[in-house]
Amino acid sequence: MSPARLHVFLGVMTALAFVGSLLIGPAAIGLDQTISALFGGDVGTVALIVKEVRLPRAILGLTIGATLGLSGAVLQGFLRNPLAEPGLIGVSGFASLGAVLTFYTGVSAAFALALPLGGIAGALISVMLLRGLAGRDASPLTLILAGVALASFAGALTSLALNFAPNPFAALEIVFWLLGSLANRSMDHVYLAVPFMLTGWVMLAFLGRSLDALTLGEDAARSLGYNLGRVQTMLIIGVSLSVGAATAVAGAIGFVGLVVPHILRPYVGHRPSALMPASALGGAVLLLCADIAVRLAAPDRELKIGVLTALIGAPFFFILVWRMRKDIS
Repeated sequence: MSPARLHVFLGVMTALAFVGSLLIGPAAIGLDQTISALFGGDVGTVALIVKEVRLPRAILGLTIGATLGLSGAVLQGFLRNPLAEPGLIGVSGFASLGAVLTFYTGVSAAFALALPLGGIAGALISVMLLRGLAGRDASPLTLILAGVALASFAGALTSLALNFAPNPFAALEIVFWLLGSLANRSMDHVYLAVPFMLTGWVMLAFLGRSLDALTLGEDAARSLGYNLGRVQTMLIIGVSLSVGAATAVAGAIGFVGLVVPHILRPYVGHRPSALMPASALGGAVLLLCADIAVRLAAPDRELKIGVLTALIGAPFFFILVWRMRKDIS
């Protein structure tokens, strides 16, 4: 399959998954009712469910999945490390920490958007810390080490907040949020997070050719006229804005940015510029389908989507390790 056909196929699958997310749920609402609720003037119960419950959930599933897939592809291309993923540079950890602190201090109970705002603030702080720690012209190895250090530090502070949670209910609320979910999200979350994610996408979209050049090595990329310091800056800010906003509204959702580029890379000739849009679409499909699955698997007590993506991702790596062992032997 050519990259162009792959992109078309994934685009169709994304559209079908998005429609499925609008149609599937505890309330039995048909396609005609959904279309009428979205584009008609209905103000009844069906319109309320579709517009205020399912639509924001579907939009966030699409945009967050695309963000995680795209960020994973960009990081793997820049760092030339197939194990790179958005959490590697500490963005997810600090976004989670910012949100957890709103739980811990009780600010999240004061107004609804305190939680995502805290997550976005944590992501922006991680950008400044990463730039200060790694430096402008840091090597990929230095960037990875700085990111791992920040991720570990954010994880330690999050554990500290859990340890000193004011009561068991606050600790349980923090743990549930950290598992990741798209449930109970409103259009306010969409309006807050999606502009940050779109801004990050635009910045990352300009990096395709430079990442292609980097496959030849850093010296070759510089000889072709690419400023790797500028590329690194755009990458860090773009990933931080988009992944930070995604984590701020949905919690920590792992493995999407790691698994999707791995699966799709052979179909695009291992070119980062072709892998980026494919991974964005693939991530959207995966997260939308996972969100549909959690609604069907346990409708009475909904499974957290971060748990499901981890259950999908872990066996993938078992298979990957097994294949590597066979290739070595």
